Amino acid sequence: MTTRRDRFDDLVLAAAERARPWLGSRHGDISFAVEEVPPDDPAAWEVRATSLGRLVGTRSERRIVIYRRPVEARAGSQSEVAALIRDVVAEQVALVLGVPPDEISL
Repeated sequence: MTTRRDRFDDLVLAAAERARPWLGSRHGDISFAVEEVPPDDPAAWEVRATSLGRLVGTRSERRIVIYRRPVEARAGSQSEVAALIRDVVAEQVALVLGVPPDEISL
């Protein structure tokens, strides 16, 4: 039996795989993770609104984190969850590459 959490993880993995070509070898060290909720201590440059995803780590160990509960709360259906995950992953990849998010298609 597949749980909602398992389906969410699978959607993030699929979006991460589609993002790999964009990251290339230069950013191939970036990993992807799912956490339930964002931390209570956003960085100084982050908006205090609930975050759906974030790039964390140091130059040598970076990862893109997608926050499950905020994504599910914002989406109304499973297809909206999938679309929102793709959007959040694209935004974070765009941040890494220094390009506008609409240039990244997953």
